[in-house]
Amino acid sequence: MGALLDIIQEQFIIMWVVIDPIGTLPVFVAVTAGMTAARRRKTAVKAILIAFCVLFGFLVVGQIVLEGLGLPLASFQIAGAIVLFMFAMHMIFGPGKPAEDLEAEQGPDVAVFPLAMPSIASPGAMLTIVILTDNARFSVPHQTITAVLMAVVLAITLGIMLAAGPIMRVIGDTGAAIISRVMGLILAAVAVDAAIEGMRTIGIIPALAGS
Repeated sequence: MGALLDIIQEQFIIMWVVIDPIGTLPVFVAVTAGMTAARRRKTAVKAILIAFCVLFGFLVVGQIVLEGLGLPLASFQIAGAIVLFMFAMHMIFGPGKPAEDLEAEQGPDVAVFPLAMPSIASPGAMLTIVILTDNARFSVPHQTITAVLMAVVLAITLGIMLAAGPIMRVIGDTGAAIISRVMGLILAAVAVDAAIEGMRTIGIIPALAGS
């Protein structure tokens, strides 16, 4: 039971970091400015449903696609770790998630872009889902736990968006930027750990240790 709780805690933290519900909040507030309360709620629900479908799709078929291309998951894990690390560095030193996501021109449906992608279902989140559901390392029950935790974090993200007004009045843009940078630091540590595990899988680390 203790090991299971450790897995749940670790994966929940990872999911929270890569989905970044707090960092999504200023984006939601900006793109829904001027909307009625009913339309704002509809936009939030639609964005979460689209993000869930995208991430769940990566959970189900991500590794199958890699295997079909003949790519070992360890290589993808190392590549994903590099991308995650770069993503984390941008969260720490860049303009911040809200500024970055709002730089691009908004599409006709803000629930799809920039809310669902890339704010909620970010490239980092997609890569993380594939890594956390590696068939060689994780059983079906563990992958089910990952899917449930992903849904829980998305549900929390929905709740935060629905409570956008009061939350932003409390933390402000500065508070959201600070939280996003702390999440970036945690994500950098997760990326380093994933890279080390991938290099250990393909034997790079023992080779370096013996030289």
